[in-house]
Amino acid sequence: MDPAADDYFEVAGRRFRSRLLVGTGKYKDFEQTRLAIEASGAEIVTVAVRRVNVTDPKQPMLVDYVDPKRYTYLPNTAGCYTAEDAVRTLRLAREAGGWKLVKLEVLGDQKTLYPDMEQTLAATKLLVREGFDVMVYCADDPIAAKKLEDLGACAIMPLAAPIGSGLGIQNPVNIRIIIENAKVPVLVDAGVGTASDAAIAMELGCDGVLMNTAIAEAKDPIRMARAMKLAIEAGRLAYLAGRMPKRRYADPSSPLAGLI
Repeated sequence: MDPAADDYFEVAGRRFRSRLLVGTGKYKDFEQTRLAIEASGAEIVTVAVRRVNVTDPKQPMLVDYVDPKRYTYLPNTAGCYTAEDAVRTLRLAREAGGWKLVKLEVLGDQKTLYPDMEQTLAATKLLVREGFDVMVYCADDPIAAKKLEDLGACAIMPLAAPIGSGLGIQNPVNIRIIIENAKVPVLVDAGVGTASDAAIAMELGCDGVLMNTAIAEAKDPIRMARAMKLAIEAGRLAYLAGRMPKRRYADPSSPLAGLI
């Protein structure tokens, strides 16, 4: 039997079998967005509330291509640089679409797009108090990640590398510590560049990976979406299987005892 046949992760009381979460930005059009999401097998799609039209029927709408009845929409605060702006954006999202499960990101500067953790913590505290289920983009800092969990975040989302950089996981040690300390799902968010990066994240024990640029800016986004789906599945299976120990010297595949 497939050991992953009944494998899922749970966020805010909801179960998801696909551990790949994908963004909806940077594609050439909504049709390509739709095809890439279908190829990825994702169940959760993130939507930048300040950038993507989900409410104006006079303009092309994402909901006409990506069915909100089929996918879980995850409104995010991309482009927000203060806790105040982020909270206001998610309040508007809740008013517009009734969304309670949200992704918070509060950026520190335009060059690195690193999270401002002071503002992120402040926004998390307020959003949780207002009844939001908050998945939080954060630095790969075990202390900050634990503070977010203590404030009530329903998922911790440390960056692998700067947003859109495609550099892959730069600090696997910290990611592993965050996973070991967390009682909520940990999902790598930002910095994945190709399928091997996604597999590594899953082999570390992450509950999932969120990506956008790695798929949308690939030469063939549809094929890359499929590759990412397979990489996530392979990395998860490898984690469940448990890798062999690393050794400094060779170890023969056949036993030496009883040789003729």
